[in-house]
Amino acid sequence: MLSKNKLKYIQSLHQKKYRQQQGAFLVEGAKSVQEVLQSGFAVELVVATEVFYKENAHLTDHQRTPVEIASVADLERAGTLESNNAALAVVRTKENRPLLAEPGEIALILDDVRDPGNLGTILRIADWYGVQKILCSETTADVYNPKVISASKGSFTRVDWWYGDIVSVLDQLAGSSGQAVYGAFLDGEDVHQLAASRAGGYLIMGNESNGIRPAVAQYVTKRVTIPRYGEAESLNVGIATAVLLDNIRQRTS
Repeated sequence: MLSKNKLKYIQSLHQKKYRQQQGAFLVEGAKSVQEVLQSGFAVELVVATEVFYKENAHLTDHQRTPVEIASVADLERAGTLESNNAALAVVRTKENRPLLAEPGEIALILDDVRDPGNLGTILRIADWYGVQKILCSETTADVYNPKVISASKGSFTRVDWWYGDIVSVLDQLAGSSGQAVYGAFLDGEDVHQLAASRAGGYLIMGNESNGIRPAVAQYVTKRVTIPRYGEAESLNVGIATAVLLDNIRQRTS
């Protein structure tokens, strides 16, 4: 059974300010906990049912990770998931290191993408298409939000991110890298007809409601759009990211 102090500590990590203060975040569910135990993240504590621990002792024992055996009721009380019959982990956050696309590499830039579910989906999509770097504006959802981690389905362990002033980064890149900066716009070039560069570059995705901010849009060298054939008003930013990355990948592979 979890002590009151450990329960209080784990529950505090539901909130961003305490995640930042403690330098830790939550990973919940069997698959995600298994993935993080095999990743480069430092795992501070695993809280698990006896069944999960017995089946995964080789992972926790290899890293010498402290394990607390708990009931399903304790797991659900400590975590954020409505149903968790396996485990949760307290994991150390990583240093916020600057990221840039290498020659031939595609990186994502997220400008004010605020919905945690969308961000988690984008992490998963990036992982699928081999995109390993995501640069996030300071107003983009917190990647350590439990909803983001859950929606990423373990992909958070294979994608790197950085938070900061993306305008300054784009300003430094302007005219010097020779790499394309694609931006998603309603009035852009049909992505199905896109002549993509093999030099790599960046794909910017904007806010779910307002799109890419003008201060960021000025650095876009190739405005692209997904043509509409029906009557839907818009696409979810995660779906749009997948469609654009798929087309860029087809033309640069």
